[in-house]
Amino acid sequence: MQALNLTAAEIAALARTRLRHEPPDYGDLISRPRGDHDLQPEPIAPPDEKAAIPAAVLIPIVLREEGPTVLLTQRAAALRSHSAQVAFPGGRVDAVDGSPAVTALRETEEEIGLSRENVRIVGFLDAYLTGTGYRVVPVVGLIEPPFELTINPHEVDEAFETPLAFLMDPANHHREGREWKGRYRTYYAMPFGDRYIWGATAGMIRNLYERFSG
Repeated sequence: MQALNLTAAEIAALARTRLRHEPPDYGDLISRPRGDHDLQPEPIAPPDEKAAIPAAVLIPIVLREEGPTVLLTQRAAALRSHSAQVAFPGGRVDAVDGSPAVTALRETEEEIGLSRENVRIVGFLDAYLTGTGYRVVPVVGLIEPPFELTINPHEVDEAFETPLAFLMDPANHHREGREWKGRYRTYYAMPFGDRYIWGATAGMIRNLYERFSG
């Protein structure tokens, strides 16, 4: 597998041909949900998709002149779950949202103050089932600078950008593991400087790479 050093035009073209044009349906017979269960040394059954909590995240690709980046957040250290972890902006689907795209845009505005007017949605990845019981729909969006952020300190400690070329290089996709709930679990990790990108966030980045690389 080779690294992908993509321009803005190439990202837009790949989005049209490689990404889903609509959010994945429950029980999709063509493309099953991805997730933590894919990565384990011993095969395990995937979680019950319909029992999982619906959620959505935005994968914000910033079209910088010097090269595209991905906008990520460092979750607030005071949060009850997944505190201080690197994540995409996003959260649970509210009944009034109507679609994962609306959820992702709403949560992004709430967490980091990025206006939905700055986001051009270009597609969706397969749903991602997490070990903590969520069914996450990743929504891929392109961001044209300039834009302003307003960090919500109750949700996020910091927002930062990581070069897309780094994240789209499989040499940076490390497989690591740890003991969790009585069994050894493996996951992707993509350390970048002092940032430790891992778990579901890294898994979704890996899925984006696989889509773009064909």
